Amino acid sequence: MFVNMNSKNSIILVDPEFDLNSAHNCDLLIKVTTDNFSYAIIDTTANRLVVLYDQQESKNVVAELSDVLSNDPYLSISFQTIKASVYTRNTIAIPNELLDARNLNVYAKFFIPGQSEQLHLQGGEKFTSIFNLDHDMEELLITRFGISKIYDHTAPLFALSGMQSNKHLILDFTVGSFNGLLMDNGKLIFENYYETADAEEFNYYLLLMIKQLTIDTQTTKVYISGIIHEEDKKFEVIGRYFSAIEFLEPDAEKLNGTILYDMPNQYYSGLLALQLCE
Repeated sequence: MFVNMNSKNSIILVDPEFDLNSAHNCDLLIKVTTDNFSYAIIDTTANRLVVLYDQQESKNVVAELSDVLSNDPYLSISFQTIKASVYTRNTIAIPNELLDARNLNVYAKFFIPGQSEQLHLQGGEKFTSIFNLDHDMEELLITRFGISKIYDHTAPLFALSGMQSNKHLILDFTVGSFNGLLMDNGKLIFENYYETADAEEFNYYLLLMIKQLTIDTQTTKVYISGIIHEEDKKFEVIGRYFSAIEFLEPDAEKLNGTILYDMPNQYYSGLLALQLCE
């Protein structure tokens, strides 16, 4: 079932067999970027995606997300687990062998001031991410809604990257921005978030990454997720420089995503990859 919401920039997809009144054993995944937020409800009994909401080109992410969390009837369920991946300007990846877990505040000196003083840890096999959130986002997700499993915006992409052993570039798109990660055998080389008005501006930032990071476009594979497809002008830009390009898609064997049947498979890979985050 496909239902249009009031906003021209938002959609909600609902499994017609999903009964809100008798829902149980469900998990909630939330992904928040600079200009977008989305959520997915997973029926864990059948490992089935039953609801997906997406709000693109959001002008005030905190206010609009607060309204959805407060008023969306599909979020009235008592969820087993809630995981949220949130964009933050302040995040740093520390190799585990160098991490001083008893003195985390030493890493806060690298952060832009003015955000929450509460530091969050995100463990990984080779490194740990330390981050904090914007004050308003911290208040919304943690204080008001009590979400305990908070990850930074890189976590879902790291989860997707873990499936690849080669040196690669991951590009994750919203309508107006993209996140780029350069990885080499599990090692983070580079990560940054860019706002892009159009394909021309995206071309500028992609070339900047290629030149500054001396990326070998002939040997580096590009994995793409988010709001982009083969007919997209941004996809054409990627094809100008890279020959090995692949869409990152949810694992159909592990998740029944029938409600996405008329959507490009890569649109919500980042959101659904939160399932892989521990």
